[in-house]
Amino acid sequence: MRLRNWIAVVVSVVLLIAAGAVGVLVNRSALHAIDTVHRADTQALAVNNTTLSGQMQLMTAAELMVLAKATPFRLTRGNAADRSALGQFVTKTNVLKYGAALSELDGTVLNATRTTGLPLLKDEGFDLMRSLVAKGEPGFSKVIDVEGVAIEAVAIPLARAGKPVAMLVGFMEFAKTPLQGYVEKLSDNTHLTELIDSDGRIGFSSDGRKIGTTINPAVAAVAGHATEPTFVNFTSADKTAMIAMVVPGMPGGWSYVRSQSVASFSGAVYSKSQTLNVTLLAMLLIGVIGITMLGYRTQIQRRRSDERFQALFQHAPDLVSVLDPTGRIAFASPSAASLLNVPSGSMQGTSVFDILHPEDRERIQAAFAGLLGERDGVKRMQSRVFNADGTFRWFEITASNKLHNRALAGIVINARDVSENRAFQERLTHEALHDALTGLPNRRRMQDALDSTLSKDAVAVLFVDLDGFKPVNDMHGHEAGDELLRQVAGRLSSCVRAEDVLARVGGDEFVVLMPGIYDQADADAMTARVCAAIETPFLVHGSEVTIGASVGVHLAAPREDSDVVLRAADHAMYAVKKAGGGRRARVEPEPVRVGRHRASD
Repeated sequence: MRLRNWIAVVVSVVLLIAAGAVGVLVNRSALHAIDTVHRADTQALAVNNTTLSGQMQLMTAAELMVLAKATPFRLTRGNAADRSALGQFVTKTNVLKYGAALSELDGTVLNATRTTGLPLLKDEGFDLMRSLVAKGEPGFSKVIDVEGVAIEAVAIPLARAGKPVAMLVGFMEFAKTPLQGYVEKLSDNTHLTELIDSDGRIGFSSDGRKIGTTINPAVAAVAGHATEPTFVNFTSADKTAMIAMVVPGMPGGWSYVRSQSVASFSGAVYSKSQTLNVTLLAMLLIGVIGITMLGYRTQIQRRRSDERFQALFQHAPDLVSVLDPTGRIAFASPSAASLLNVPSGSMQGTSVFDILHPEDRERIQAAFAGLLGERDGVKRMQSRVFNADGTFRWFEITASNKLHNRALAGIVINARDVSENRAFQERLTHEALHDALTGLPNRRRMQDALDSTLSKDAVAVLFVDLDGFKPVNDMHGHEAGDELLRQVAGRLSSCVRAEDVLARVGGDEFVVLMPGIYDQADADAMTARVCAAIETPFLVHGSEVTIGASVGVHLAAPREDSDVVLRAADHAMYAVKKAGGGRRARVEPEPVRVGRHRASD
């Protein structure tokens, strides 16, 4: 009997050791899979934020390009007209408020809005910027300290005869830029978001106090030579183990860095893993009491394991689910209830395609079908998902084929709510196609609409130039001029039809596109309404202001060249202007060179 008991004890210990070894291996495998997904999600989020930040930098250069296109700079030292144009630009811009300058390609300043507080453009910190401009590309400087203020320079080439001959440079103070505001919105208590130059100096940070300082040398070293997103482990000044996601490739050699402590990055996963291992050891010791306890302890362990993973998914901010090959939901994390406002557990057994927006459903189904044939395949996509209240939110979806994995046996979905990022991207797109002062479509948007209409229909083009606008600016100031332009835009908007396009294409110039108009009388009627609306006195800052309008009209046939159409309307407007203004004129298109031409006054 005693020998049997020892045999039973030995058997129970052996079985527990085997079960413990299996448990450790399973735990390690699950930990590795979760860590892989977590790292992939972190990298995807960082790349997305890097792209948005880079687009915002390029939009700053685009502002300078608009100024360069609209202003015939003389490029002579100290030229008053050039300085005035630079000053007006700095007054209106939301980003390059620190100042603007014109310089030669070697950095010799020709003109500037400031007499003090500007860095030397010949400084080595501008070498990369100058070299890019010399190639005809926008350039971005490193972090520059000027009298205790951290600034960045953005430059574009000014060409003559197709070759860069000078630079138009804008300066921004990092702490006062929209990009800094965006970076601050990315902050939370667990991580720090920063944008650094090629020397490792911080230009933008979710902690504004770090602007102008230097990032950890280990991170700077990786950012200096990395060609793809890279994780970096380093130790902070207070001896805390840290991990950073470094994404290179931003304009001017800048990089995106998202850093946090290793403890916060790993989170509850590693803590629960250690707890599991300790529990397995405890079960090994307990096993000596007899084989009869083995089954009981195994059940306890299974229940505890389920509770651990349930706790992990319960507190995960992302939606995690497992789909069968038909797209039905076999498992959904508890976070789905709060994200989609549905009862907990109600999604199991339903088709994931039923909650997708109809416009996205076919595209997602095609991607899902392709993923089924890719072992260990991963696809990333974005889609709108309906809430229980009927609204929808944008989710970034990572789908992994784990059908061959017995523990999962399905398509693993990790979805993150990116509605705010999508809204931000859509706002950037809107701002790129609309005039900031009046909110009307800008020249680019108007040109696209004209090209689209001419491809299939006739269009009447009205080119409107305000008469007497400059005296208003001279007498009442630019703020009054801006207010007058906004009121003019409002009145013109009330004149046009729902299908018409009204755009502001220059300082006091507007264009009205009237699709489907063949009859001169219809265009004349619109011209009369426009003139009557503008000739009615305006009340600007308490003063009554009276102006007029010169309107040029061109009736364009389908498939007519849009550049010729615009120049014809422009010539017609200048004919009216030359004749005294306030009347209509129509001229036939002339065989002129591609480009914009104006009639002389």
